[in-house]
Amino acid sequence: METINWGIIGCGDVTEKKSGPAFNKVPGSKLVAVMRRDVEKAADYAKRHQIAKWYNDATELINDEEVNAIYVATPPSSHLNYALAALQKGYPVYVEKPVTMNAAEAQQLVDAVRQYNGKLIVAHYRRKLPMFLKVKELLEQNAIGEVRTVQLRLWQSRKPALVTKNAPSWRTQPDVSGGGYFHDLSPHQLDLMLYFFGKPVHYSGFSLNQAQITSADDHVCGTVLFENNVVLNGSWCFNVALTENIDSCEIIGSEGKISFAVFGDKVVLKTTSNEETFTFVHPENIQLPMITSMVNYLNGNEENPCTIDEALTLMKMIDSFTKHVSN
Repeated sequence: METINWGIIGCGDVTEKKSGPAFNKVPGSKLVAVMRRDVEKAADYAKRHQIAKWYNDATELINDEEVNAIYVATPPSSHLNYALAALQKGYPVYVEKPVTMNAAEAQQLVDAVRQYNGKLIVAHYRRKLPMFLKVKELLEQNAIGEVRTVQLRLWQSRKPALVTKNAPSWRTQPDVSGGGYFHDLSPHQLDLMLYFFGKPVHYSGFSLNQAQITSADDHVCGTVLFENNVVLNGSWCFNVALTENIDSCEIIGSEGKISFAVFGDKVVLKTTSNEETFTFVHPENIQLPMITSMVNYLNGNEENPCTIDEALTLMKMIDSFTKHVSN
């Protein structure tokens, strides 16, 4: 493709700074149209971001002759249908996380990519941030010896600090989000685990609704065994006291430990003889490195930075962790 002309379906909060402006910062990439069901909000977004066209109907955007690639940034409940429509049109498609509501829907996208010989990239953008590339480098250098276990914790109060203050309530509506805050935040964490450790051979867990404040489960536990014998234990709780908020990943090996907050900016390497801290400044548009990599992929200069097959594995893990149990 010469110039990739993007149309965004769903220009909400995530596109304001994290992703939207980045499409115009990559050579050979341009954001030409946006869609939101509320036409006034679509027009306002387009005006503020200097975008020529806006729609309140996704079909009209997909059929815009100038558009030749689609970014699906709606809540998860509509990811599948919009991504399928883009693939049927022959367009490459970039899909926000979680890629679908569940693994069954993700499998439909796997099948569609193969049927239409399409290109689909999943927005697991932390893979391309320097902070996590550093973690991967340390692991590949055996900086902590052989990895034994990973302890992953994300505990937050009822209004997680990691979610935009004015975030819409759909995140705790399972029929729109797939679940609760776990479905919104854990894909960032779990995808990194797949990126670092490869193929999982066993995963299981459970979830429950402890606080009963919304219809979404607010406590999730999960365990993963990877093909390389690394064991992951994960705990997600969204009903703790504000003073107990924690975002922690500890990768423990035979010779030391790598620790970091997935939503933070520091990596600490501690070995038997030394301790070192690496600090990072994330890009202003945090998805810029991923979007750059994606454009390179679409132009045949790079591998797909995150495939739908990888996202399918992630959704299978999420499904296995969210088998509801009653009190």
